[in-house]
Amino acid sequence: MNRLARKVFLAAVALFLSAPLVVVAGVSVNEKKRLFFPPEGFSLHWYAELATQAAWLTPVRNSLTIATLAGLVSVSIALPLAYALWRHRVFYAKALYALGIAPFILPPVITALGFLIFWGQFGYAGRIENDIVSHGIFLVTLPLMTISLGLESIDKAIVEAAATMGANARATFRTIILPLVRPYIISGYAFAFVLSLNEYIIAYMVAGFTVETLPIKIFNSLRYGYTPVMGAVAVAFVLIAVAVFGLIGRFGDLPKLLGHWQPEQR
Repeated sequence: MNRLARKVFLAAVALFLSAPLVVVAGVSVNEKKRLFFPPEGFSLHWYAELATQAAWLTPVRNSLTIATLAGLVSVSIALPLAYALWRHRVFYAKALYALGIAPFILPPVITALGFLIFWGQFGYAGRIENDIVSHGIFLVTLPLMTISLGLESIDKAIVEAAATMGANARATFRTIILPLVRPYIISGYAFAFVLSLNEYIIAYMVAGFTVETLPIKIFNSLRYGYTPVMGAVAVAFVLIAVAVFGLIGRFGDLPKLLGHWQPEQR
């Protein structure tokens, strides 16, 4: 494939991927309460409604709360697990790693059904805590993978040098390992945060309509009619994701965060 053909192909792919976003953005600025594209008139009224009406503000608050805390739950599980597997190299490490990524590999509906049964056994249903813990466990795969990549990129000679200088395991972790893997922790948290914002099946199964998140609110709104506010919500979701991953790409080493690093030169 020559250079011109490659550029044409990449442009076609970019157009194909961006077309739905363009349509949704156009729908969100319709002047009338209709999902028309091209938009009929131009108005930001629907964005104002998203930001001011309690019917939408409550789901926004629920989604942000769940995503923020679920990301913390994911990282708090993934960090010690990844560190233990990297530091000790136990024979059952692969089994533990597979257990850590299993919730994300299984179909979400199966994972959601498992959480539903689990919470139901304790009679603890319809709480926001259900969503936080369930999302945190379901999304633990993402920080587990990024943190594991970060740990694998650490030169073991640095750790050995710290031990030679008299540092114990705790001091080595605090002063050497943690600063080196901090970008990977932040990126794993960001992935979990963004995906938790958009997750519907688990949120619906473990808390139902008693804890209404934005995806559930959109589904409920579809039952009573289509409004451009749904387009405004979708645009807001996309902007949040672009901002989060844009910051990671700007201030972090994106190739390394995605699992690529240059081998050491001997």
